[in-house]
Amino acid sequence: MKYIGKKLIMMAATLIAVSFFVFLSFFIMSGDPVTSMLGTEATPEKVEALREELGLNAPFFTQYFRWATSFLKGDMGISYSYHIPVTAMVADKIPVTLALSGLAFLMMLLLAVPLGIYTAKHEGGLADRVIYILNQVMMAIPPFFAGILITFLFGRVFRWFTPGGYVSYKDDFGQFIGYMFFPALAIALPKMAMAVKLLRSSVIGEVKKDYVRTAFSRGNRSNQVFYSHILKNAVIPVITFLGMALADMVAGSIIIEQVFSIPGLGRILLTSISNRDYPVVEAIIICIAFIVVVINLLVDIVYRLIDPRISAEE
Repeated sequence: MKYIGKKLIMMAATLIAVSFFVFLSFFIMSGDPVTSMLGTEATPEKVEALREELGLNAPFFTQYFRWATSFLKGDMGISYSYHIPVTAMVADKIPVTLALSGLAFLMMLLLAVPLGIYTAKHEGGLADRVIYILNQVMMAIPPFFAGILITFLFGRVFRWFTPGGYVSYKDDFGQFIGYMFFPALAIALPKMAMAVKLLRSSVIGEVKKDYVRTAFSRGNRSNQVFYSHILKNAVIPVITFLGMALADMVAGSIIIEQVFSIPGLGRILLTSISNRDYPVVEAIIICIAFIVVVINLLVDIVYRLIDPRISAEE
């Protein structure tokens, strides 16, 4: 509990620092959201009245304290562009982004682990070489370009899905997951290639260590040594990568949403940036930061469960 408590304190400190710098960035950024809302033809009196109404004339720390206090209470403010509560906007869109990144992570996990183990066990074989080449290709392709290729191949050529089509999770969850499949695949492929390479290298490195020879000399069977000793140690660096990959998928899904016209956080984020709708942008960034630090916390906990020596060394 002491270990988790320390991690939670660090998590809270990280979020406070992120929120401060995000708010500061938009405070000093050029451009006035009031001008964007009223247009350049608005009278100075109207501009001043709206700035006063939005609290934009207050000193920086006063604005930050008001915003942070309201945020902690669940009030993310009012959108300058849509004139509705930001909390409702984020609550409506964040399940879409989380479902997309979660499905991509599941795909990566289901494909990378067996492929990584297989290539390590058959090092130098034909399958290992073929998978190595495919890995190099997939790692070289950025997710958004993979999304374009998938849209062309599976959407235009094979017609397995309708490009630009979408069914809300509120209307039909099964069809929603079906539409998420190919966008999630575009996100998963590069990360899967990296995970396969990392797991393969890690397993091969463990196989050559002395404790493996000792385990075999004691009469243990091959599979018993592999799954009880080698894989357990080899998976530790992979867990770090998986945690980073999941956090990256949450942030990276914003770009893929644009490629596949998915109405998640990405669409309102980009629209809000161009409209200088700061309450929406700040809320989305903080939400993504929160998800990332939670993922890191979970990775640290899994680390400790697999190898208690790590927490003891800390």
